[in-house]
Amino acid sequence: MKRTVKKTEYNIPFIEQRADPYVYRDEDGSYYFTASVPEYDRLMLRHAPTLEGLRSAEERVLWTRHASGPQSANIWAPELHKIHGRYYIYYAGGDIDDIFEIRPYVLACDGDPMTGRWYELGPMQAADDDPFSFHAFSLDATILPYRGEHYYIWAEKVGVGKQISNLYIARMAAPNKLATVQVLLTTPDYDWERVDFWVNEGPAILRHDGKIFLTFSASATGACYCMGMLWAEEGSDLLDPLSWHKLRRPVLTTDEEKGVYGPGHNSFVPAEDGKTELCFFHARQYPEIIGDPLFDPNRHVLYLTVRYDDQGFPRFELEKQRPLNF
Repeated sequence: MKRTVKKTEYNIPFIEQRADPYVYRDEDGSYYFTASVPEYDRLMLRHAPTLEGLRSAEERVLWTRHASGPQSANIWAPELHKIHGRYYIYYAGGDIDDIFEIRPYVLACDGDPMTGRWYELGPMQAADDDPFSFHAFSLDATILPYRGEHYYIWAEKVGVGKQISNLYIARMAAPNKLATVQVLLTTPDYDWERVDFWVNEGPAILRHDGKIFLTFSASATGACYCMGMLWAEEGSDLLDPLSWHKLRRPVLTTDEEKGVYGPGHNSFVPAEDGKTELCFFHARQYPEIIGDPLFDPNRHVLYLTVRYDDQGFPRFELEKQRPLNF
């Protein structure tokens, strides 16, 4: 198969060969970046005083996979979060003897993320009265601070035979433990969520004008990969499924003319001006993939500026990639 790499002003990588990008802005205004690496074997972190500085910032390897057993393969989708003044990384890992035996795990830091010691807290623990969470393919966790509490949102496959990846939410009791049973947020309902695999994964949170928006990724990881969205009102009960509303159509999809294929697994971060909201996501520059899309290394980090319509809902429009100077 011959690949057709289409290079345009819209698909110039912000950072090359980094999937599932997560960008975090700290209280001092500086930025951290982490992502899945093509080898799926380690957790890395970059730090810079500006967004533009992340492009060339040195990567610190925080942790490497185990030689065998749990956490020895498919180290995926790390996110950096700060809870009660302490830094944690949430990630998923498989077993080298069963690489899709994926579970969620937590690292904690005893100080500064770039110089401090990182150590394992072990697997994320379900609530004491919940026998079901994390017993299957579980990954892509994000954390939502809300009304003095923290909520854990993640993807998990269920069923037998053709398994389905859903999104769930639970309130947290501690950085590595849930307080409540899991609540289903969304399952792949529509055709654009069911291409090759039935998938909802990669949740990300954006808050604006009294609403909480939750984007997610859908379908297999090739050119069919795309982003959908849920939303809830601020002040609502996030553990009540009726608080959440799902858009019928995807919000970001492949654009062949712009050379952006399979956009998804995003994160949101405010720019240095404190007003502009940016969406970082990964995509490829070609649709033709040799072998399993998961093992094609060329998912690059791109970004777009989030804009809002008259109803206060975000719009995701691909834009020309340029230096991020604010």
